[in-house]
Amino acid sequence: MAVERTLILIKPDGVERGLVGEIISRFEKKGFRIVGLKMLKFSEELAEKFYSVHRGKGFFNELVNYIASGPVVAMVIEGESAIKVSRAIIGPTDGREAPPGTIRGDYSLSKLKNTVHASDSVDSAAYEISVIFNEHELIP
Repeated sequence: MAVERTLILIKPDGVERGLVGEIISRFEKKGFRIVGLKMLKFSEELAEKFYSVHRGKGFFNELVNYIASGPVVAMVIEGESAIKVSRAIIGPTDGREAPPGTIRGDYSLSKLKNTVHASDSVDSAAYEISVIFNEHELIP
């Protein structure tokens, strides 16, 4: 298996509800190394850039407005099969379909307020990490 890096975002609902420590600990307990971590507030411009893959879709504006509605915690984790494993840890996008024990299954409030984001491919991870982090902010 390949060692990968991926982006995890704890969305505004997760930060507001005080779930940051719990969510970070799930990735640490799984053996992933945190190589970047920060709290930020998305501007509308940054949100549009981050979600550019969804531009033109009916839910684009809702995504942009939501992610920019409050602070988020962004982290880059590293480990074997980080993308696939992190997506299993968080569960399906719609928390109503996510099994108990996954982050979304345990904490999601709705399909939009689903607590956490994780990159879905090597290419999207590289892009999303570059949108949020400068190279010097990541531990080699």
